[in-house]
Amino acid sequence: MQNYAFNVHKVQSYTIGVLGASGYSGRELCALVAGHPHLTLAFATANAQRGTTLRVRAAGRMHEIALVGADEVDLASADLIFAALPHGASAEWVARSLAAGARVVDLSSDLRPGHGGNTHALPAGVPGDAPYGLPELFRDQIRGARVVASPGCYATSVLVALAPLARAGLIAPGATINIASASGVSGAGASPKLEYLFAEVTENFRAYGVGNAHRHLFEMRAIMQQLGADCDLLFTPHLLPVARGILSTITVPLTRPVDDALDPFRAAYEHEPFVELTADLPALADVQHRNVVRIAARIPTGVRTPTLLVFSALDNLVKGAAGQAMQNANLMLGLPETAGFW
Repeated sequence: MQNYAFNVHKVQSYTIGVLGASGYSGRELCALVAGHPHLTLAFATANAQRGTTLRVRAAGRMHEIALVGADEVDLASADLIFAALPHGASAEWVARSLAAGARVVDLSSDLRPGHGGNTHALPAGVPGDAPYGLPELFRDQIRGARVVASPGCYATSVLVALAPLARAGLIAPGATINIASASGVSGAGASPKLEYLFAEVTENFRAYGVGNAHRHLFEMRAIMQQLGADCDLLFTPHLLPVARGILSTITVPLTRPVDDALDPFRAAYEHEPFVELTADLPALADVQHRNVVRIAARIPTGVRTPTLLVFSALDNLVKGAAGQAMQNANLMLGLPETAGFW
């Protein structure tokens, strides 16, 4: 068994800290760091599990990582820190990390558009306008930034699917875009809750957060407004009896008919390494454990107004969380965006 913290054969370019390493996204981050050719793990924190060992698989090997309390680490020992902490608790640690001189990728909602400085006071030193960490849309703002707000998993699934249509002026003004998304149970986090126990989830399928109540809507609306779309989003998430993955089905009223459903997406994502366009309908099995969004589109029949159906699939723990955070880190540190993924 290999102790990752003392891997002398690792190419060491930058040191990384992970706050909240015992959560599902935190574990994925530790695995990505372990397999990255230019990163070394400085520390991984988990207050409730301090003193235990986290085992992750990366580059074909198992790595053992000692978990420590957040109050035990030297934040200044890391060049970049991933804050994979609960919503509402993360901003304070972002402030401490920035004050220590580290760059930060925050995976909580605290700094995202529609949250952060728009809804509550952020700690001193934390910008209320941190770049939104969706590289396919905001790569230039992310590159070299000191702090980035990494998007939510549902928001990533929806915004990557809608951005090309918004930028092309294809979304009908005043339209209501209907979004039905289904997610694996890991999207709810690692804290034990009755409704996420195996016996409650298996052989079951249900909606939750109905009535436009999900927190990811805040950032979806804010980004769609930035992209120039005049529309409402009607978002209904569902819980799937699987561990990971999100599949979104999105109904978009259009300003005009399109001849080829995928044309707007080809124009937008032709050179994007982490967006896959497919003539077939995407499935969770296509994206699990991969840092990709897989998109398909169809022109429906039997409707009186121009409409497009867009289908978007991703792994909520990878492209929806840790993988996307690593894309952001690569850009912030001046590394190739694809480093550490293959």
